Parts: sequence; structure tokens; C-alpha cells
Amino acid sequence: MVNGKVWPNLHVNPQQYRFRLLNGSNARFYHLQLSNQQTFIQIGTDGGYLPQPVELSSLLLAPAERADILIDFSEMAPGTKVILTNNAKAPFPDGTTPDPQTVGQIMQFTVINAPVIPQKKLPPVLNHMPQLTPTKTRTLTLFELMGPTGSLGLTLDGQFWRNSVSELPQASSTEEWQVANLTTDTHPIHLHLIQFLLVGRQKFRSDDYLRDWKRLNQTTPPGTPPYYSKPKTLSIEPYLQGQPIAPPQNERGWKDTIKMYPGEVTTIRARFASQDGSPFPFDPSIGPGYVWHCHMLEHEDNEMMRPLKILP
Repeated sequence: MVNGKVWPNLHVNPQQYRFRLLNGSNARFYHLQLSNQQTFIQIGTDGGYLPQPVELSSLLLAPAERADILIDFSEMAPGTKVILTNNAKAPFPDGTTPDPQTVGQIMQFTVINAPVIPQKKLPPVLNHMPQLTPTKTRTLTLFELMGPTGSLGLTLDGQFWRNSVSELPQASSTEEWQVANLTTDTHPIHLHLIQFLLVGRQKFRSDDYLRDWKRLNQTTPPGTPPYYSKPKTLSIEPYLQGQPIAPPQNERGWKDTIKMYPGEVTTIRARFASQDGSPFPFDPSIGPGYVWHCHMLEHEDNEMMRPLKILP
């Protein structure tokens, strides 16, 4: 569904158009491409412009992720029809391939014979990103609780929502979060209140880390539903494999939701301040606080959400 319409058609002039994309699905990822294999330009992410325009042939959007893109129809003859397609498996990344006749099609563009509106040239530099220096590093996990009969829920660091708050960043501080995905799903992890920058991703020995993390943290006897109280941190360094994977060009802008892939550690730098680095124009420590969570609805409503309390 696009803007409330299923499989809509948009008449377009033979010129460049700007589209702002939001994945508003419960859990479905979208791997978007144009049916004529034409490239397009991404200029923005969740929190604003990218440093430079990025030319793409496809774009993967997880639930809650946003993208600002430009599609150029200027070389297409009137009457040309182009379909925006999706081939992301559901659940992502190892689920079922979408039906190309249904969820494999998002919308259609039809080029019409109309006057072209003069357009400005895109500048080579769109935004200047800061160098964030963290003063604290947290190592956290995405973890599925398993009981005698199967899954009991998906968690952040093995914690339930009702557990005491464990993420307590200081206002105006910068923290580096290393998040180890111990599940088989890709999770779009979202932090409230702020935007952050992706540092990179890296493969790790997830089975070995999971075994050692559970041995360190589980507080209930074997054979009973597991419960993890006040989790102890297990260093990720001895389990890393290969070289760090730098952020792709179109993930180098401000983000508040980021894809965290199975078998990888995703590292972000979060500055708990206004986006320009100045202190919040309000006291973020007042009130009920904020949250961080997986943005797949069925996950966030099944324990994969935790309180986030800002200290003054």
C-alpha cells in the first residue's frame, strides 16, 4: 500500500521527481528496484541529508526506515510504464520470496506528454557529518528466549520490559553501542529521542558467543524457563571474524533505525543531545523516559523493547 492505495499508478512528466519513502509495514522488508533496471539517487536517510548523493540500483528498507530518493524519468518516452518492484524475502532474510504479481509490485509510474519544469542541479555535498567520540561503550545482544516448548519471546540483552532500566546514558554524552545479533532474523533497531551514526558491522562466531553469554548470564536451572537478571557483559572482541564492514554510502547519514543482521555485530555511535550537538532544549530526564526497541511490531510487542532513561 502506498499513501493508502494498493498498487497505485502515478502519472509523471518526463523529468526528475523526489520521493520520500517510509516502510510502515509491521514486519515486511522491501528490496526496491525499478522494473526497467534504471538507477536512482538517494539523498537522505531517517534524520536528514546524506553527506553526498548516492546512485543506487536497489534499496533495502526495514520497517520504520526512511529514504529520500530522486527518480529521473526525463529519458523516457510518453506512455512508458515503469513498476517499482520488491523482491525481499519474508521473514527477512531467509523467508519466502514474494509473489511477483502481488507483494512483488509496489506501484507504477506512467510517463505522460507534459511540459518539463526546469530543475536545479544537485550539489555534490549535501551535509557535513560530525566526528563523534564516545566516552562509554556498551555491548548488548539481540536474543531469543527459548523454553521447553519453543520460543518465549525476543529480547534486548535477555531482559523483559518489566526489568529495571539498564541503559542510562548521560545527557549530552556520546556512547558506542555494539549490538550482537544472536537470532536468525534481521532486526530494525530503533532508538527514541535521538539520531545516531552507523560505525560499521562485523561477522562474529555467534553460536560460540551465545553459548558463553548464556553460561555467564542465565540465573534459572536448566529445564525451566530462562530468566536473565542484570546481564553481565561478555566482550565481543574474542569472537569477531574477518574485517569490519564499513557503512555503505547510503547509510552514512543520521539514522534512528538501523538494520542489524544475523551473525553480525552492529556498532553505532549515539549522541544524547540535539542533532547539532547542543544540549536538549528541555530536560530529558523528566517524565517516564524513552525506549529502544525492534521496530517489527510482533517483536516489540513480545518483549523486544526496553526503557531508556536519560540522566541529567
